[in-house]
Amino acid sequence: MQPLSQVLPPSATTTPEGHLSIGGCDVVALAAEFGTPLVIYDAALLRDTMRRYVQALRAHDPRAEVVYASKAFWAQALLRMAHQEDLRMDVASGGELFMALHAGFPAGKIVMHGNAKDAREIGEALDAMVGLIVVDSLDEIALLDQLAGERGRRQNVLVRVTPGVKPSTHAYISTGQLDSKFGFSLEGGLAAQAVAACRAAANVNLVGLHCHIGSQIFELGAYPAAAALLAAFVKEQGGDDLTVMDMGGGLGIAYTRDDDPPSVEEFADTVMDAVHAEWDAAGLPRPRVLVEPGRSIVGRAGVTVYRVTGTKDIPGVRRYVAVDGGMSDLMRPMLYGATYEAILPDRPEAEATDTLRLVGKHCESGDVLIQEAELPPLARDDLVCIPATGAYGVAMASNYNGVTRPAVVFVEDGRATVVVRRETYAELVARDL
Repeated sequence: MQPLSQVLPPSATTTPEGHLSIGGCDVVALAAEFGTPLVIYDAALLRDTMRRYVQALRAHDPRAEVVYASKAFWAQALLRMAHQEDLRMDVASGGELFMALHAGFPAGKIVMHGNAKDAREIGEALDAMVGLIVVDSLDEIALLDQLAGERGRRQNVLVRVTPGVKPSTHAYISTGQLDSKFGFSLEGGLAAQAVAACRAAANVNLVGLHCHIGSQIFELGAYPAAAALLAAFVKEQGGDDLTVMDMGGGLGIAYTRDDDPPSVEEFADTVMDAVHAEWDAAGLPRPRVLVEPGRSIVGRAGVTVYRVTGTKDIPGVRRYVAVDGGMSDLMRPMLYGATYEAILPDRPEAEATDTLRLVGKHCESGDVLIQEAELPPLARDDLVCIPATGAYGVAMASNYNGVTRPAVVFVEDGRATVVVRRETYAELVARDL
């Protein structure tokens, strides 16, 4: 277990039979009972990570809040858990807003996000009376002002700022640089225009700024750099009304044995110390700080189990091993070259002697889960487990090639609970007329 211990949930161990166990449950037995592909979450790790975030932030300031970025994984059971652990909820669409409300999440603790909110979504957020809306364009500010006025409301908002900080991460998940579809850049005066537009709008109440510089970040130095730029901007704007500073999320997780991400506590210390130091140096009152973790809460907690459907050897080229899922339940490798490792649930400590390409069942050459997997010999019907798939696996799942989406189970103290049932063939045509 040691080589992959940092990517598996901490509860991972081996049973007396030599099987992989998570949350006290035999993964081989779970696959037999619930079928594959199967997504398994360590519920205790989910809860513990949420608590660590809250405690680490509030050790610096009891006003600080954790806003769960629901786009990472939004099952109702997870949203209810987040509410129980005193987190706020970040939603990026009308659908995510509906799901949060359906889970019983208080509207006042919801932050409505998204770079292209339409009139329907803004109206839904206003009707629900969400706590905050993050505005992302001048058009949106004008539309929000109009729709709030029609409802006789004045909505609290944050202006999303892109500070020009480009962290070391993939271009597709880097969001804080100048050339971005998100937010208003400090450079060129767009952020200042947005602040002025909000202040001029009769039905918009500007309360602070939002800044998200990217995802899967290991180098925490990007956060102090962003804080310095933001504090200078607040001072320039005479920011008596800018009392909330949402620093976004972005903390990375280990996807392979070579990854060494910072801890939740290191992230919280870096962000809170940077904001406090920069606001103090600028002579500004310390703001109420919000952070928006998603991946770092759910990523390591989840694993996906597949069953091998067949193998194919091309002499002198490579060996392919195909499984019963693929890009329909784990899009990240195809979307931006994300790298994973694998483990065999029935023999997790077996020696890796084969180099193979682990592929999915879809009619795409790019449907590759792991380009170069180092594993013991595999045959049809063997199980393969890919750790660290708790974020953006189920959330990005599709029905490409008519493949049904997987079941999701939470495991804890030797008990497994289905929280999302497996999709049926009938549901593939349920919306067709």
